Amino acid sequence: MENESIMKALWTVTDPEIPVLSIMDMGVVRQVDMENDLVVVSITPTYSGCPAMDTIGDDIKKALKEEGYQSRVKLVLAPAWTTDWITERGRKKLAEYGIAPPMEEAADKAALIDGERLVKCTHCGSTNTRMISQFGSTACKALFQCNECDEPFDYFKCLK
Repeated sequence: MENESIMKALWTVTDPEIPVLSIMDMGVVRQVDMENDLVVVSITPTYSGCPAMDTIGDDIKKALKEEGYQSRVKLVLAPAWTTDWITERGRKKLAEYGIAPPMEEAADKAALIDGERLVKCTHCGSTNTRMISQFGSTACKALFQCNECDEPFDYFKCLK
């Protein structure tokens, strides 16, 4: 379903943990349907048990209500969300915000398990970085530090 005002409203809903990204950039909106006069928005959590999903659901309903729509949010767990669903615009916004976007799965595993210096610093652009902690500000991120500029930054883990 491609109603312009509905889609425009959904693009205004941001991820509560990464407020520079819309839920559309994150790829959590799976489907939008009309059931009579009710907009049904199907969303998928970025990981099982993500605490932001209730807030996202409430924010979707609020945004659609402001456009004159009644809505229901439906949680869809399969297939599981993947970082492949983050838009290119979303990846750029992550980096601008100071969170290194996810890399391809093989590079991600090398950076997180083998400690290879593959994650680009969001401050200076160097790949001379190291992982400080497997977990950053949220479970879906790891904490890295740049060996060139010494600044810490989050890395959004690749999830497939």
